[in-house]
Amino acid sequence: MPPVRLPAEAELARAALAAPLLARAASLARWAAPGTPVGAGGELLDAELKGAVTHLGLDEDEDGETLAADAWHFAVDTGLVSVSENDDDSGGGAATGGERAAGTAGPGEELALLTGGGPGDVLDIWAAGVDAVLADAATPTFEEMLGDLAGLDGAVSPDGEIDPDAIDLDALAWDQEEAAGFLDAALGSLYLFAATDEAGQAASMVPLPMVAAASLVPEDMEELSAEALEELSDAVLRLDGQFRALAGTGLLEYRPVDESVLIDAGQDELAGDGEDVAAEPEDFDGDEEDLTRYGLARLTPLGLWAVRRRMREAGLEVPVVGELAGRDAAALLSALPFRPEPAAHEEAELWLAGREPVGAARELLAAARGVDPEAPGRRFGCQLVLSLLDLTAEPAAREVLDDRELGGLARVWLAERGVADVPPPDEDMIFWLTVDTLAAQLLPFGAEEDAAELQELVSGLADQHSEFFDRAWRSDHPATADVLEAVGRVHPDKHLAKRARKAAFKARSRRGD
Repeated sequence: MPPVRLPAEAELARAALAAPLLARAASLARWAAPGTPVGAGGELLDAELKGAVTHLGLDEDEDGETLAADAWHFAVDTGLVSVSENDDDSGGGAATGGERAAGTAGPGEELALLTGGGPGDVLDIWAAGVDAVLADAATPTFEEMLGDLAGLDGAVSPDGEIDPDAIDLDALAWDQEEAAGFLDAALGSLYLFAATDEAGQAASMVPLPMVAAASLVPEDMEELSAEALEELSDAVLRLDGQFRALAGTGLLEYRPVDESVLIDAGQDELAGDGEDVAAEPEDFDGDEEDLTRYGLARLTPLGLWAVRRRMREAGLEVPVVGELAGRDAAALLSALPFRPEPAAHEEAELWLAGREPVGAARELLAAARGVDPEAPGRRFGCQLVLSLLDLTAEPAAREVLDDRELGGLARVWLAERGVADVPPPDEDMIFWLTVDTLAAQLLPFGAEEDAAELQELVSGLADQHSEFFDRAWRSDHPATADVLEAVGRVHPDKHLAKRARKAAFKARSRRGD
């Protein structure tokens, strides 16, 4: 994944505390007296729920009870509220409406950490609640599990009676892991959109169809098929409900799907005479302004932190800008070739900050040595970091002028700074440096994947040196044959591409490969 910038932990913790769901959950945890009666699932009973609505200042007529119930469950899931079951079968004290309590609740141990703990404690509490909300969001309602009612075919009589023995349980089965994976994939797409946003990290709201398409539509599908469009339509409506549930956590900012779209979807289903007919919005193929009717989303900085945390737990590599500042030069140079140029430049600046120039340059040059497959990339990164240093680092560059692996890049660095008394490189060093530079750019990423960019890179080789391919194969650089083969695959001139492939064959024969 591309690197992201994250605020300081204290700033993230303040954002978590300000999130509506955690703020309400904390308020209810302080409001709940020890011994508050609750139901079998730890939920508030009717009388207490009304009291919670009043305490939070919510309007009962505008989803107040739903918001209060969600906040209470968040408090239970995070340990801000502790629930205990009754010790006997008496059912506890009776509540209004004939309800009987299955247990009691009161402030939990985690509540004190919101004010007495550190930022990390606050984020751990918030993250535990978000994990629970994500699990709930990925779990369908009973109606959704019935889906298109295919599992009930032949099981429902004309008078509405259901024959349990006739139900196709396989058709009704719900794959919870698949559902959770779908939601995680959507959040991962939002993460990637934020990390690569040209307008600035997470500056742009992303239309929901784009989020769904990033997870569902194959990259090589130039035009949506009817089947893909139906699947995409279903996914958008599904994500709309899930993102509505997540908005209160502070994980993301969300503008829901326009009511007119939901009405259209309902009308489409009715038009199917009872059949499951998914909404197929024509605007999915329209311009971006039309797409905004289908919802807009973006991760907050707190959301980036949370999604990155989940990705790390899943074993993914998810770098953060600045995380290499305290690492050694070897770690820095190994990472830079795989970072976008602006992020690599910023990472290099942060690594150099506070380091003495000559010492930093010596450490970089030492880490850049090697003949392993990753070494060209390290030297490429070394050139990038050295480009940020001025002539105060000159002694380190002069020390490696005779080094086979580093002498070429040291000469380039000195020449770019106008140093006049630099000895010229011999021909072997020139070709070694050329092969090394090409290896750093051609080999790690695969020539076929970025053919257009790589064609531009290699197209000037013959112009710069008419006998390049006749001479380059003699270089003792370990990547010579691989580089020439890569050039042969992507060079726009067929004649020169053939010469490159022949040169690669000679290089392998020379090495005895």
